[in-house]
Amino acid sequence: MAKTVSPDFIKGLPKAELHVHIEGTLEPELLFELAKRNSIHLKYPSIEALREAYSFTKLQDFLDIYYAGANVLQTEQDFYDLTWAYLKKAQMEGIVHAEIFFDPQTHTARGIQFETVINGISKALEDGREKLGISAKLIMCFLRHLVELSAFRTLEDALPYKDQIVGVGLDSSERGNPPSKFTDVFAAARREGFKLVAHAGEEGTEAYVREAIDLLKVDRIDHGNASIQDDHLVDALNERRMPLTLCPLSNKALHVIQNMEEHPLKKMLHKGLLVTVNSDDPAYFGGYINANFQAVADALLLNKEEVAQLARNSFHGSFLSDDEKACFLESIDRYCANN
Repeated sequence: MAKTVSPDFIKGLPKAELHVHIEGTLEPELLFELAKRNSIHLKYPSIEALREAYSFTKLQDFLDIYYAGANVLQTEQDFYDLTWAYLKKAQMEGIVHAEIFFDPQTHTARGIQFETVINGISKALEDGREKLGISAKLIMCFLRHLVELSAFRTLEDALPYKDQIVGVGLDSSERGNPPSKFTDVFAAARREGFKLVAHAGEEGTEAYVREAIDLLKVDRIDHGNASIQDDHLVDALNERRMPLTLCPLSNKALHVIQNMEEHPLKKMLHKGLLVTVNSDDPAYFGGYINANFQAVADALLLNKEEVAQLARNSFHGSFLSDDEKACFLESIDRYCANN
């Protein structure tokens, strides 16, 4: 397939990543290294065997191996190393700002202290700002397959670290776990001043997107593919200028779409929706942000201006200040003028 936009253009384009799970950046090589460090036995005999297991037919297949992989994360240094590895990759991908998800319940359920998790991640983010020039914000996600009481306990754990967490989100198994299940804990998080995001409309229907907006009162929708099925919902999203954080390669890997040519991104973009491109869980789905940009650019025949608009949307949809957004948007304009 001919490339409509060159990889070099995409790589050099300043961009923000708004939908990446830090646990989902755990590459097999680092997973084996941490397993050895922490004397954890893995059922896979080699890195190659583990990579071969990364073949999923649905979201739950992925989640099963995702949660098993997280077992190697035991110490503050482990969480630092995980986050630092992503930040180094992000710098190579042209990411200048990242808003990163983490799943504390995945770790506290294993006896890992909340403090251990957030301190390791936060120290890496601080070093990323100083040494790599990447600004970052942290979003704590609730696991939707667990009960709301568990989310409330996690929210309580997070309150002493409010200065390190910009928002709360909702991820994990979407089917059978609608946003309405978490109405009360999201209201509590809103009262504490957190920004609010939620995965909706990936495996779930457009009704889940509506619930996230109307009941959880989110500031941003993660995924949101199903939104395109309802013109009234599209109008509501446009009226609110609600960002949607799309993850094309993830969608294909999990059979949310069968091939990239049917991805709704271009239709959503042309309907005026504030759509962005992100990598989701790149260690498991075989592509960081540039691979996602390239995949949709090639399959949907996007031109340079459309690709640049997706990068602009990533800053418009971020939780940066207006002044910070303006600086990054100017950098895109300069880049496009010279490329």
